[in-house]
Amino acid sequence: MTLRAVFAGTPAFALPSLQAMCEAEIDIPAVYTQPDRPAGRGRKLRPGPIKQFAIKHGLSVRQPQSLGAEIGPLAQLAPDLIVVVAYGLILPQTILDLPRLGCVNVHASLLPRWRGAAPIQRAIEAGDARTGITLMQMDQGLDTGALLAQTNTPIHPDDNTQTLHDRLSELGADLLIDLLGQMAGGPVTAQPQSAAGVCYAPRLSREEACLDWRESAATLDRRIRAFNPWPLARSHLDDNDWLIWRARPGPTTTTATAGTVLEASAGLLRIQAGDGTLDLLELQLPGRRVLDARSFLNGHAVKPGARFTTPGKGHADS
Repeated sequence: MTLRAVFAGTPAFALPSLQAMCEAEIDIPAVYTQPDRPAGRGRKLRPGPIKQFAIKHGLSVRQPQSLGAEIGPLAQLAPDLIVVVAYGLILPQTILDLPRLGCVNVHASLLPRWRGAAPIQRAIEAGDARTGITLMQMDQGLDTGALLAQTNTPIHPDDNTQTLHDRLSELGADLLIDLLGQMAGGPVTAQPQSAAGVCYAPRLSREEACLDWRESAATLDRRIRAFNPWPLARSHLDDNDWLIWRARPGPTTTTATAGTVLEASAGLLRIQAGDGTLDLLELQLPGRRVLDARSFLNGHAVKPGARFTTPGKGHADS
């Protein structure tokens, strides 16, 4: 039996799932994606990754501002199910109830941990050892639906949001195709989420990307990786707010004031944290190219004793 599935998604995370559905020859009568957004210096409207893929592959695209007027068009499409991957709009109950197999969401965490908008970033920031993909039968709650399938992956010490995002998007596509194969034979039993272990992953903000050097080196390292590639961790030095792309914890035996530059030579830029030290590996001035530590030190006369501070807040320990 061939499934007929409407797809709803917007960013690059959703691409592997849509591509896998096309390769599996699932009947996709329509692709829903958010309206084009202004981008670039000219702020011209630019289609998102899902729209670009859909047009290239001859799929019908719909881009409503909201879904209130889409009940009729969706009913006419008569889908067996709706697959939702990082779509960005809330599906009303009338749409959730419309397909005979319901609506399936591909979510980038091991629910009930990290419900919400930024599960990948918050898992890295919290120091989780593992994360994964959950396929969920959608309801009207915030990622509260019953579980259809899960798979997990370790969070490596050098993972940032981009690398983990890319790995999870592929895992999500593989798990989704397995589930759709089962659904082609009929409904799949879903398990209610546990009430234990629930936590939420709010959206990131630029303000929280400002590093507080009183935190431990391990915490700062996780923040830097969680905020890469957006909004990018930042710190202030010599009248400039530097974006920090990559770092790693250093020795833990020093006791200087938090934010102090301990070493700045031979490509080593070591900063005192609240507990331990942090070696900065890649930095950038906004609008300029990313520099490794050696190139940064070649162009900026940083001496031991200088201090990185929190942008807009003075010294890190003030």
